[in-house]
Amino acid sequence: MAEFIKIYEDKPSEAAIKKVVDVLRNGGLVIYPTDTVYGLGCDITNTKALERIAKIKDVKLEKANFSFVCSDLSNISDYVKQIDTSTFKILKRALPGPYTFILPGNNDLPKEFRKKKTVGIRVPDNNIALEIVKMLGNPIVSTSIHDDDEVLEYSTDPELIFEKWQNRVDLVIDGGYGDNVGSTIIDLSGYEPVVLREGKGDPDIF
Repeated sequence: MAEFIKIYEDKPSEAAIKKVVDVLRNGGLVIYPTDTVYGLGCDITNTKALERIAKIKDVKLEKANFSFVCSDLSNISDYVKQIDTSTFKILKRALPGPYTFILPGNNDLPKEFRKKKTVGIRVPDNNIALEIVKMLGNPIVSTSIHDDDEVLEYSTDPELIFEKWQNRVDLVIDGGYGDNVGSTIIDLSGYEPVVLREGKGDPDIF
């Protein structure tokens, strides 16, 4: 059964963050708060953990559209082709924030994602998520936790999330109530920015 730990966003405890990072490094799956909905994440470098998430989401790993959660813009260059100045300005203006940006991937993507031409990048405006990624030292692969029954409470109340997911993941963080609106997804891989999904982030940031 999963562990359930409380972490306060305004001042995340280092010991609690370390506990989460240890679970991730050991191939564990973690449900954690973001600035939008709660996310299901694992260490980007752990193949077994990636396969577990793909199985839960019922998708083939190489075809999965998972986001990479980074701690800041410097992280992004590890997996994304060099971006031009106008793209960088958009990212700098919007991040950290409730956006997922689709960007062209580079050759350093983990082997499971090499066939993908693009990658979704998130830098959420949430101290718990950012501190986890900083201490881990590399991005986490993330996907949102969707409800089959569309009961919104399930995706916002950490205790209900724990109840539902305790036998499928290794740790659930209680970071307070989450939101029930996903991130705004903007494709920056072409000549013009394209809004693929309107979510919490204002799509008129350009």
